[in-house]
Amino acid sequence: MSDPGVRIGALLPTREMAILNDFSVKPLLDFARRAENLGYDSLWTGDSLVARTRLDPFVVLAAAAAVTERIQLGTGALTAALRHPLLGANMVTSLDHASGGNRLVLGLGAGFPMPESEDEFNSLGVPFDGRVGRLDENVRFWRTAWASRGEGAPTGHHGKLWQQEGLERLAAPATPGGPPLWLAGSDTPRVLARAARLYDGWLPFLPTEAAYAQAWASIQEQVAANGRPEGAVTPGLYATININPDPAKAKQQLEDYLQGYYGRSLEVMSTFQAYGWGSADDCAEWLAGYIRAGARHIVVRVGSLDPGDQLEQLAEAVLPAVRALV
Repeated sequence: MSDPGVRIGALLPTREMAILNDFSVKPLLDFARRAENLGYDSLWTGDSLVARTRLDPFVVLAAAAAVTERIQLGTGALTAALRHPLLGANMVTSLDHASGGNRLVLGLGAGFPMPESEDEFNSLGVPFDGRVGRLDENVRFWRTAWASRGEGAPTGHHGKLWQQEGLERLAAPATPGGPPLWLAGSDTPRVLARAARLYDGWLPFLPTEAAYAQAWASIQEQVAANGRPEGAVTPGLYATININPDPAKAKQQLEDYLQGYYGRSLEVMSTFQAYGWGSADDCAEWLAGYIRAGARHIVVRVGSLDPGDQLEQLAEAVLPAVRALV
């Protein structure tokens, strides 16, 4: 199979604006237009009600779809288990139609293992324990619903958590079979096995290219062992970058950003998430390590509450250098 090349996406600053107590939509739409005009391949947004407050991803992406034409739209990541799967299936289908079909990809997370996330689950009456199995069953439910047309197609879901008949009565998605579903997670054996068995993509935030290479090799082996075709799982990466010709200033901006975003230091967060900083060349070389390790769709989060022209700097200097590697 020929290599499809490298795709680069940008994360909409829904959380960053919320930290600054700004919930206006116009800046997000301006960001979406800029990202498309600058040549980014995809546009992403996160999901959280109270753990890391921000606007609803379905509403934000529907609005972004209306002001863009070609750019792919994604969630990074949607906590699908917080919504009943019947409601979720219809919301995804609606967004698929709002974006014109074949533009949507859903990065899905089970819920970050932090006290804030557990509180969020509890607030909605959803058990935090068992959330991984809940997510996977949610995915099976959605896929049954989206494939419930046609002679002999199953029209009911019969799982451990949900029993539902009449799924063919739901609106059909614009994308045949529904949009691709990616697993946002780490490199634990269980996550890798689930990505290889059930999902269309893998969106980790691993802190080193060596860890990424090892995990991606494991997924590829398990994809083959499961009888799935080569290329069945897209290798993604969720990476946070701060560009500044002065590396010390870039690192300090990241430090301030993470204290505001997570209430935790760069030293702590960089033990399990991917962070790069420094000049545009430094950041390009850092991402290049992940490309060599196998990553093919990189979602970039600008690590600053005052990003200035970093979106443009990424587009002008980092994107071409990274894409040229493949």
